[in-house]
Amino acid sequence: DLFIDLGAHDQQLDFPVVYCNARAGRCRLELDGEDQPLSLLMDQILTTVPAPEYDPELPLQLLITTLGWDDYVGRLVIGRVRNGSIAKGEQVVLCRLDGSAVPTKVSRLYSHRGLERVEIQEASAGEIVVLAGIGEVSIGETIASVENPVPLPPITVEEPTISMRFSVNDSPFSGRDGRFVTSRKLKERLEREELYNVAIKISPTDGPEAFEVAGRGELQLSILVETMRREGYELGVGKPEVMTKTIDGVVHEPMETLLVDVPEDYVGAVTRLLGPRRGRMVEMLHQGSGRVRLEFRIPSRGLIGMRSALLEDTRGTATLHHDFAGWDPWLGDIPHRNTGALVADRAGRITGYACEHLQSRGILFCPPGTEVYEGMIIGEHSRPDDLDVNITREKKLTNMRASNSEEFVKLSSTRKMSLEDAIEFIDADELVEVTPATFRLRKQVLRANQR
Repeated sequence: DLFIDLGAHDQQLDFPVVYCNARAGRCRLELDGEDQPLSLLMDQILTTVPAPEYDPELPLQLLITTLGWDDYVGRLVIGRVRNGSIAKGEQVVLCRLDGSAVPTKVSRLYSHRGLERVEIQEASAGEIVVLAGIGEVSIGETIASVENPVPLPPITVEEPTISMRFSVNDSPFSGRDGRFVTSRKLKERLEREELYNVAIKISPTDGPEAFEVAGRGELQLSILVETMRREGYELGVGKPEVMTKTIDGVVHEPMETLLVDVPEDYVGAVTRLLGPRRGRMVEMLHQGSGRVRLEFRIPSRGLIGMRSALLEDTRGTATLHHDFAGWDPWLGDIPHRNTGALVADRAGRITGYACEHLQSRGILFCPPGTEVYEGMIIGEHSRPDDLDVNITREKKLTNMRASNSEEFVKLSSTRKMSLEDAIEFIDADELVEVTPATFRLRKQVLRANQR
């Protein structure tokens, strides 16, 4: 039904269905049919998916599509052998994007068995392989034979459009959770990411403890932040900012082609959301099944924070996709958020008594019992300005009150934020403090006694 709603043609709808229970190692062709081993699924893949096409007359051609890194063998080159074959220790030629040809040698050759990378001696056309021993290399270049180096049509990597500032965690709670907290460790990790993630660009800032990291969108950068958090790094992340360039003396900004597929009932909600973000509708296509495909041309900065808002306004029924669409002159200001922040004015633990009296002021992010420091953002204010609040205030003890009674206060105006939500929420003078255990929002300029 979903394929039909999305406008799939007959050829796309002609696919076999296999009902599997991978944990039990069983599958069946009919929902109420007889259980068979998972080899049936493998047979269906071999039968349905066409075999790789190649020309046996052509020499070696391997288009580099992904880069990797290994602490023992260095840079890894990943791609599929289009024609010919390649062997460990073979002399090959790297056909660069500028037209030059550089001789090199394949020191290691790997393939995959399941999720495991295994070393092999030779690979032929159609196989996806991993090569080691090749130095400076870029995505889109071709590895060819020495006798007849014929490069393949290159693929291009889209240039970065969004940048974020990564800095060491200098909050009062720094060093509690993470194993890597210094600027040297942060720099080494970002430089290692730049080796194999070609869409990431790292540049220094005016201070030694912060780095400018550019990528293709806030989603890609938030994935990098989450990966570093799981590896044990502590860091501070600033608000995503769009990258501009000056063309003929005029400031230009990156644009995106945004495709949104929604039910007809939510077309108005989508246009109301994208209008203030400078989105211009280019095409509206009725699918004939109750769904509409909308095409917008929108600035890249208009996509910051848009995904979660769009899914909320359409009740999770929208599907969206965007591609880089060039550069246009600056289109003017785009409103980020029209609310302020609730900021803790002292250190301590959040009490239910204080939360109960602050619910009318806005939406709280932190439950009772959370430890806070001065300058930490604990909620969203219902008005445009920031509000310093005493979130640690306690009710006076009496013989009718237990000391832990506030821990069980039920709050009506709370919001549980993910890391992506936090990055989208922060403003220019705020940042997200990311640790392996949790993340916190805070004002960038801490109070004088905390510097």
